[in-house]
Amino acid sequence: MDVAGSGARRTARWRRGTDARGRTPRTRGRVPAALAVLSAALLVFHSAVPNAAGRLGSALEAFLPWLGLAVPVLLVSALVRRSFTALVAVLLPAAAWAGLFGGLLLPADRGPHDITVLQHNVSDENPDPTGTARALIGSAPDLMALEELTPSALPAYEAALAAAYPYHAVEGTVGLWSRHPLTDVRRVDIRPEGIGEGWNRGLRCGVRTPRGELAVYVAHLPSVRFRASGFGSGPRDESARLLGAALAAEQLERVILLGDLNGTVDDRGLAPLTSRLSAPRRGLALSWPAALPVARIDQILTRGATAAEVRTLPATGSDHLPVAARIRLDAS
Repeated sequence: MDVAGSGARRTARWRRGTDARGRTPRTRGRVPAALAVLSAALLVFHSAVPNAAGRLGSALEAFLPWLGLAVPVLLVSALVRRSFTALVAVLLPAAAWAGLFGGLLLPADRGPHDITVLQHNVSDENPDPTGTARALIGSAPDLMALEELTPSALPAYEAALAAAYPYHAVEGTVGLWSRHPLTDVRRVDIRPEGIGEGWNRGLRCGVRTPRGELAVYVAHLPSVRFRASGFGSGPRDESARLLGAALAAEQLERVILLGDLNGTVDDRGLAPLTSRLSAPRRGLALSWPAALPVARIDQILTRGATAAEVRTLPATGSDHLPVAARIRLDAS
């Protein structure tokens, strides 16, 4: 064994700043640096990812906040490789993520508000509708939107909520319960082409609050599926366009949309809604699946009003978590 020769080679590499494979501090960080730049680009320019093939853009946007997990992984890789270049590059996705989602992690806005709203997909397989209704009453919202109301479970919800919420309206499988009088209740047709006539998942109600009237929409958009052909969001996107058209025609200035939209606010498929309404400024409020939430697909969106923050509530018998928000109404 040539111990002297090996020692000499190690000394030479140390002087040149190379490792055993001949890589310098600059070159051995190329891979994590490139991945950091790619992660930052996907975060900032996610809308540039095409949707033509398998709706890849929407699939990325459905889980966009989780790209932030690349930051600690790449940081560890840069430290292990002792690469200054990679360390600097990791700052790019970190800054991009903070710019997009950092505000959602700020403390909740505890300022004054006018009403509290709650959105919950109660699940058509919920084993305890009465218990779910009682749990929701405990959070004391002024308005409560529920989806997946089955004919067999609806009487239980109506009975449990009647005392606290004297006004309610149901259309198909969606409903709204209110402490304030309801006016101009009507169905909103958001049924995509090819789905049967009995599919009713859209509701519009006027609500007379002490601060004036507002329009409240309750909607449950079609589910999305991961298939061999890609991200199956076509029916949901069509339903979102129909709902967006109804919102565009709404005459009242103050509007609240409550619903299981089966998409995050970053998903371009919901652009007909998010281009007309504003999302809460604070709170990640991941709502689905209830056992291990990875995305907020239960949404509270507003126009002429501000949802300062959104939060999840304790689990019920549903596979979704309830979400709630305090709303400030703009002057009409």
